[in-house]
Order: sequence, then C-alpha cells, then structure tokens
Amino acid sequence: MDSNSAHNPVFLVFPPEINVPDLRSTEFTATAYDTSGPFPKSLATKMKILGAMQILFGVMNFSFGVVFLFTLENPYPRFPFIFVSGYPFWSSVLFINSGAFLVALERKTTKTLVKLSRLMNFLSALGALAGVILITFGLILDQHFFCGYAKTVTHCQAVATLFIGILIMLMAFSIAELFISLSFSVMRRPFYCCDWC
Repeated sequence: MDSNSAHNPVFLVFPPEINVPDLRSTEFTATAYDTSGPFPKSLATKMKILGAMQILFGVMNFSFGVVFLFTLENPYPRFPFIFVSGYPFWSSVLFINSGAFLVALERKTTKTLVKLSRLMNFLSALGALAGVILITFGLILDQHFFCGYAKTVTHCQAVATLFIGILIMLMAFSIAELFISLSFSVMRRPFYCCDWC
C-alpha cells in the first residue's frame, strides 16, 4: 500500500441530477369514502357501551347466583327462592348474549345480525321482566328466610341485610337490563338509519 493513497481524501460519487416535478402545476384529487357504516358514530358508541353494560349485568347476576350457592349451610336448610328459580344463571346467559350481539352489531352490520340482535334483546327484555317478578316474589317468600333459622339476632340482621342487598342489586340490574333491551328490541328508532332493517 502506498503512503500517498492512504492520506487522499475520499470523494463521494452522487447519482446524476434528479428531476423533481413542479408541484405548483400538479392537481391533487382526493376521493372521500364513507367509513361511518350504517350507524352514526354516536349511536355506534352507545351500542358498544350499552352492550358492555349488558355483559357486565350478566356477569354480576351469575356472581350473585354463586353467592346464593353457599347459603345451604346450617342453620339454613333450603336455598332462597330466587336461587331455586335459577334466575341468576339463565338471566346471565341472556344478558351476556344480548350484549355480545350489540357489540358485534356495532363492529359489523348485516341484515341477519340486526335481526338476531333484536331477537336476543327481546328475549333479554322478557327475561328481565320475569326477573323483576321473580325477585318480588323472592322478597315476599323469603322475608323470614334467615331470621327464622338464626339463633342470634345479630347474626340474623347481618345475613338478612346481605340477602336483601343482593336481591335489591339483582332488581336494579334487571330493571336497567329491561330498559336497555327494550330500546334495542321493540323500538325501531335505533335502526332507522339502516335502509334494509
């Protein structure tokens, strides 16, 4: 290696001149696409939120049913009426399915999915109405359920308060579910934006 070549500067070779078009003479065109789908954005957001609430109501009903499962202990020789009716379990299936259909409808809208969503919400509304009736009967039939078997008053008050609190929560979830389901099953207003519904 020659000592002169080691100290020579390196020259970069650039490609030949690049022609840049004049942007002032070019016309830009844009195509607008409607990405909102058949539902307005506000209705789609409401559908997603209300569907998530229905799923949450179903999970909470199931959880309260599991709590009632542990009431068959001494001194309580039978289950409460609401547990015997099975309402916490079959209502949770209805509520979760109707909420899942609403969320799916918000994501992909087809004629079949709209009909299935309306049907599931109608069944969920019937289930919630039946739940309100069953919980009312449960409050009447089981008003002395815990106090009739408990030996101490303090134990009776604590457990009765918990029992009545769970029934009131189930009633609140059922009433809320009834209104949500009715708004998407019986009333056609949310689906007026779809020509084919």
